[in-house]
Amino acid sequence: MPYGSRLAAQMTRRLGRPCLYTPSARLALYLALRRWCAPGARVLMSPVNDDVILFVVLAAGLRPVQAPVSVWDGNIDPAAVPESTWRNVDAVLTTNLYGVPDRVVELRRRCDQLGIPLFEDAAHAIGTRVEGQPIGTFGKAAAFSLSKHVAGMAGGFLAVEDARERREMERLRDELLVPGRLPGDLATTLRPLARSAVRGLHLVRPVWRTMQHLGLLERDTFRMDLRPRRLAECARHAPSLSAYEPWVRVDLHGFRERHGALVHAQLKVRMDRLDGDLTRRSVGVSLLAGTAWAGRALRDRTAEEGALPLFRVPLLVEDRDVLLDRLVDHGVVCGYVYDPPLDDYAGAEFVEPSPDPSAARWFASHTLPADPLLARRIINALAKERARPALPETPAPDSASGSGPSPERGAATTKPQAR
Repeated sequence: MPYGSRLAAQMTRRLGRPCLYTPSARLALYLALRRWCAPGARVLMSPVNDDVILFVVLAAGLRPVQAPVSVWDGNIDPAAVPESTWRNVDAVLTTNLYGVPDRVVELRRRCDQLGIPLFEDAAHAIGTRVEGQPIGTFGKAAAFSLSKHVAGMAGGFLAVEDARERREMERLRDELLVPGRLPGDLATTLRPLARSAVRGLHLVRPVWRTMQHLGLLERDTFRMDLRPRRLAECARHAPSLSAYEPWVRVDLHGFRERHGALVHAQLKVRMDRLDGDLTRRSVGVSLLAGTAWAGRALRDRTAEEGALPLFRVPLLVEDRDVLLDRLVDHGVVCGYVYDPPLDDYAGAEFVEPSPDPSAARWFASHTLPADPLLARRIINALAKERARPALPETPAPDSASGSGPSPERGAATTKPQAR
């Protein structure tokens, strides 16, 4: 029986596409990129994304091409991508940032016209649909993460188009897995329980401040240390997951470990609760979308279509970095801040910069990712802190584009990040 086949079968039933289990979404994405992209291929992607994803693309031996994004959600704005860029990319990678869906219908249409694959990073988007169709079923392949919606510390899926491709990917996956160990499985199983206990006992603030003081956080800033000289040396070995592992493993050291029955049993229990989790998220999204800090696009979408079960709600606020620090005193640690954009972070040596970085810079520097499961606590905290909503200097959003002129911001922030 293939590794993780029971969990994969559960996801296959949910999605309606063949799925294989992986220890993480980042490994799933790497598998897809290696399978369908030749070394040196150029991949169009949003610069408002996790830096780990950048390093996965580099590890696959590919050139990340940063796209213009919508200032309203940080996802690729297809209409703003120059035709010269479209003619020279070999694949497109969506983000579905915080669960807000990419413009996948338009992206799929452009990819079909060009004869290139569309890959969906659906790590934030389990349960999200576009025109009734689940995210993860539009592209050649899609990567999902269980560490997001079911609060596990392991687990992911790669969704593909047919069973033959799944069997091929299972063989490639098995070649990349490394043996797991009981101590690692125990830690993976217990960490979510410990995190829940800290919240339940209202110890978020003292625990987080102590970790900051003792230097126990793996990141000191929103972005990990690039280490450009060492990163450049790795390019000689690409494609190679092992060469880039010091970057790809950050925040999830067991991203390619062959976890055993203990971890899989916990993930099975958590997946059984997924629908309830998604329902609670939708309720929280509805509350947050009704606040002044919600972007107009999110408010309009919620009013027209109902609340999506977002992983995080991108609130747009002034003095975002100050608020992130102040929220800790209210028992809320906000992670998943992707600032600065990847082209400012990595530079032209490692990525092709966006032709128009202004929208990405504005969005990245004003977005406060709010956990919808903590909606009431976050709303109360922001009200007490007198948080001011931020508005981009652009026309009203439409269905295809939201990019426009905005203040530039390229310096890395210095607040630590929860992952």
